[in-house]
Amino acid sequence: MKKVLFTQRVEIVASYGERRDCADQNIARFIGECGYLPIPVPNVSEIANTMVNDMDLAGMVFSGGNNLVSLGGDAPERDETERLLLETAIGRGIPVYGFCRGMQFILDYYKYPLTKIEGHVATKHLIVGVMNNRCVNSFHNYGCLQSDFIKEGPLEIVATSEDGVVEAIRHKKLPIFGTMWHPERNYPFESYDLKMVKELFN
Repeated sequence: MKKVLFTQRVEIVASYGERRDCADQNIARFIGECGYLPIPVPNVSEIANTMVNDMDLAGMVFSGGNNLVSLGGDAPERDETERLLLETAIGRGIPVYGFCRGMQFILDYYKYPLTKIEGHVATKHLIVGVMNNRCVNSFHNYGCLQSDFIKEGPLEIVATSEDGVVEAIRHKKLPIFGTMWHPERNYPFESYDLKMVKELFN
């Protein structure tokens, strides 16, 4: 079975002096239902580097959780790990799918502006574009506005919300895709999301 690495959020437990990596079990279930062996990667860059270089990967998934440090987040080790993974993926042509924070990271990496967004937490809304009239979940405080999107940049818009927030992106040349919704938070998983990941990673 082909392997897919997925990143995890950092949970800080100050009373123990611990920084823990964790992920919703449904992320692994979602990747498994797509037909891949899900492998969590720790937010320890030297170990992540060894893992990605020692495996024949079908793809990588950048998951949700934790704000980027540039947006006030407190998990710099996660930013560092995902930067290393993305640069390795770009260099080796490994497909990448990022959702929620994962898409924010891709946008930030390519210097697209992120701004505070209202009305996109714990709700559902319609998206328009290639995925026209699809209702998706929403759990994010930051996003890129369609009016601020750098059209001459390497990314293109696949879908937006009706209030002008970019909801899905893809790289114009590389196998990199992002959505602001969480595919693992729909159960049963939506066929559109499963198909999207299979097509990206195959």
